[in-house]
Amino acid sequence: MGISSALYTGVSGLNTNGNAMSVLGNNIANTNTIGFKSSRTIFSDLLSANISGSGGASQVGRGTQLSVVDNIFSQGTFENTESNTDLAIEGDGFFIVKAPGGQQDFYTRAGAFRFNEQGFLVNPEGFRVQGKAFEADGTLGIGDPAEIRVDTGTLIPARPTSEINLTTNLDSNAPVVAGGFDPLNPMGTSSYATSIPVYDTLGNTHLLSTYFTKTDANEWQWNTVVDGAEIGGTPGDLTVVGTGTLEFDTGGNLTSGQSGSLIPGVLTWVNGASTQDIDLSFNTTQYSSDSIVISQGQNGFGAGSLVRIAIDGDGIVTANYSNGERIRVAQIALAKFPNTNGLTKEGSNLYASSANSGDPRVGVPGAELGKIFTNALEQSNVDLAQEFVKMITTQRGFQANSRIITTTDEMLGELINLKR
Repeated sequence: MGISSALYTGVSGLNTNGNAMSVLGNNIANTNTIGFKSSRTIFSDLLSANISGSGGASQVGRGTQLSVVDNIFSQGTFENTESNTDLAIEGDGFFIVKAPGGQQDFYTRAGAFRFNEQGFLVNPEGFRVQGKAFEADGTLGIGDPAEIRVDTGTLIPARPTSEINLTTNLDSNAPVVAGGFDPLNPMGTSSYATSIPVYDTLGNTHLLSTYFTKTDANEWQWNTVVDGAEIGGTPGDLTVVGTGTLEFDTGGNLTSGQSGSLIPGVLTWVNGASTQDIDLSFNTTQYSSDSIVISQGQNGFGAGSLVRIAIDGDGIVTANYSNGERIRVAQIALAKFPNTNGLTKEGSNLYASSANSGDPRVGVPGAELGKIFTNALEQSNVDLAQEFVKMITTQRGFQANSRIITTTDEMLGELINLKR
């Protein structure tokens, strides 16, 4: 070892502190970058040289080197926004995105998403967000996540009514109607009535009316009717399309007739819609109180156009249509890694997995992978005060190492001057 080796020691300090300043500059430059995670530099010393002295063997250091640049994945603060497709993660998870037509998954904490012209949920660079689709029966599908897409350009088809549910109370004090129900005199031969619109296969509505007639103590007859013109009969005349009996115990509870059906094949609409069959469900009581419909419903709906897309706190994407129907499309998937520091930066707020990061655990939002907040974006986790302090210490370190070089140069100059 000689005096000249001190020059290289100083150069190593300049290089490492220069790299540290680059990392600090990148952190500060991304202070306002959505979902950005700051980095830090870790230094280590170089292999020391062995020298011999009167006291034995010793070691002299050769300078410093950059050991690693760590990514700091601490939680960033949230900024509230007005966009329902802006999402933020509280936890360790990452959103999964994929380039159109690409096979590689990328991961990001930046949740500034939007739906493009094709109905795909994408980030600003056009990468498509991945999630798990719901099946037609409303259950979440199994298998790997796929691109989330809502069909924004077409109507959803109508769904014909196949079930009607009636929750009613029939007045136990109502008098018995002799002779039963007569569709030519419905009001005079019934004790109570209710109507509900139903949908056919074309999405048209038809009014079904159900008349309740008390035929005996604790026994009622129900008759469902429709205007005859709807099914090819006489306009204005009511046609019975279904009938049944309800029986109650002495406590007013329904003991028989909880379910019924309209006459098979009778609902053959004249407008060209398919013939449909409808089942009825009665949740009825007979108490000493006015006859009343507590609730009623049916499972059909007409055709509808998309009016709004919403994402809730569970990451479920729901399409809302003009007919009042809400269809769950998909649930956003999240990924979590055993070693987040092993992820590689790919630019545009994206990360890629590597051998060091391990394989991701992919699933839906929850306690393990993280909770999703809507109308929010995660801000950069850069602490400006801390970065400025590090900048000062890095600058001083760079100055000190440059001083080593200038001092060593002066020493070499003195050595050369010895020859004069």
